[in-house]
Amino acid sequence: MLNILLVDDEDIDRLAVRQALDATGLSINYVEACDYNSAIALIDRETFDCVFLDYCLPDKDGLSLVQDLRKAGVKIPLVVITAHGNEQVAVALMKAGASDYLSQDKISPTSLGRILQNAIRIYQAEQQVELAHQQLRQTNEQLVRQNQELAQQRQQIQRQNLKLKELSKLKSQFLATTSHELRTPMNVIIGFAQMLLLQRHGSLTLSQLKMVQCILKNGNHLLSLLSEVLDFAQIEAGALELKAEEFNIDQVVNSTVNDVRPLALQKGLDLSIKIQLKNTSVINDRSRLHKVLKHLLMNAVKFTKSGSIWVNVYEVESQRLIIDVEDTGIGLSQAELDYIFDAFRQVDQTITRQYPGTGLGLAMTKSLVQLMQGKITVESQVGEGSIFRVELPRYISYSGKLTEIKVPAYN
Repeated sequence: MLNILLVDDEDIDRLAVRQALDATGLSINYVEACDYNSAIALIDRETFDCVFLDYCLPDKDGLSLVQDLRKAGVKIPLVVITAHGNEQVAVALMKAGASDYLSQDKISPTSLGRILQNAIRIYQAEQQVELAHQQLRQTNEQLVRQNQELAQQRQQIQRQNLKLKELSKLKSQFLATTSHELRTPMNVIIGFAQMLLLQRHGSLTLSQLKMVQCILKNGNHLLSLLSEVLDFAQIEAGALELKAEEFNIDQVVNSTVNDVRPLALQKGLDLSIKIQLKNTSVINDRSRLHKVLKHLLMNAVKFTKSGSIWVNVYEVESQRLIIDVEDTGIGLSQAELDYIFDAFRQVDQTITRQYPGTGLGLAMTKSLVQLMQGKITVESQVGEGSIFRVELPRYISYSGKLTEIKVPAYN
């Protein structure tokens, strides 16, 4: 049911409007007012679907009522009925915010029904648009707040990143300084131990000789760990350099394998080489390749209790070489493979672990391989061994002399 307000000081005119609206067949509840003030009071108290008002009221005219209602934010349809069709009045009413107007001599069920339905339809459409705009404003306000929050979070993250970078830099400097400072006295200890062992006619007893040998062995092991930490600090600082030169990869592989072979023989492991290259000439960093291959071989020996270790070198194409280091060791699970190249990560992180080390070897190996413009991958199964695969370009940028290339910081 529609709630309609009729504003007119003439009873007969209000009756005419009621009769015409009743003839439309619409279900309508009427509320009536005789002047401006009573109309304002009713609109303040009740909700109406439409207001039909006479242009001529005893206290104020219909134009003033329309203007005041619109200024007050009242958006319900306002239909003004005029005594005669005056275009200037009609224009003024529409500018003031009237929904429509109608001359009294044209009042009929058809005209009033059409005006009422159009006014209500337009009003509902305007309400929907207003609601949509309101929702859009709320959404925009919410987005603005979220953007402000994101901006604050971004600034906080940037500050934290700067702080973390600074802490990482300090850590790298500390590692480099500490490992460098520790290497000097360690070299002295190792040197004195070697001098004692070289005495052909010394006064060392068998027990003392064993203790010196133990000092030398553990000193060399500690020096190796310190070297790993120092190299890692240089990698993190982006200070490690690549020195490119032309060399025979066959010689480097054989030399590295021979360095590790005594350790393999001590554990009863078979260590073999298979090189399938038409051209063994390579331009890269000889010392870095030796270090990468030696670490992979030492790793294979460490984690292989029995069986064999193979080094296979072959071509995937004329300009790409593959070096596989395969073993029959303990192998790795899929979960372990996910972080095998992470710094300071080891399969066994406990203090009493069976396989000691810094956890930096494979992280540095990956960085060195990347420095040599290559990549390293691993395939492994628990209890069946592992295959570490290094893929390298046969030639890197080379101008005929040693080329120094900065390694990117480890990540």
